[in-house]
Amino acid sequence: MRQQRLHVELPVMLAIGSNLGDRESTLRDAVHAINRIDGVTVDAASSIVQTPALKLSGIDHSAPAYLNAVVLARSSLEPHALLAELQRVEAEHGRVRDERWGDRTLDIDIISFAHLQVDDELLTIPHPRAAERSFVLVPLLQLDPHAHLAGIGSAADALAGIENDATECEAEPLW
Repeated sequence: MRQQRLHVELPVMLAIGSNLGDRESTLRDAVHAINRIDGVTVDAASSIVQTPALKLSGIDHSAPAYLNAVVLARSSLEPHALLAELQRVEAEHGRVRDERWGDRTLDIDIISFAHLQVDDELLTIPHPRAAERSFVLVPLLQLDPHAHLAGIGSAADALAGIENDATECEAEPLW
């Protein structure tokens, strides 16, 4: 009898965004590309929200606005392997890493990865600023009005405590 290996998938929450090119098409394609990663299964994706560009110096209304969404998935990859695959998807969509928090065709952040905590030079999970970002909280609450963020608590309470500069763009979810 052939032994079978246990295939464990853990829940992950991803934030995706784009402020260059055909932003909506890029986000839609990115969700499908994420689902094609061996070891990743997309379960749901929010509708799109738009937010002003956030730079290191703060909100930049002169830069193209971002379209953003949240993707809920399951992954059997370890966190750094998932990050590498997500960065490959970004690169396939023209992502260039010239400027920290610069304009980009595609940005994919790991917001949470089950109960795991990672903090090294490449990756921090849970995402340290997710509770401060309406472009994460608004689409997350579309998917789950009772959502919680690891180490923070209620996503709705977090959103109530920050400036909500997100505008819902369309009713159709990405997935």
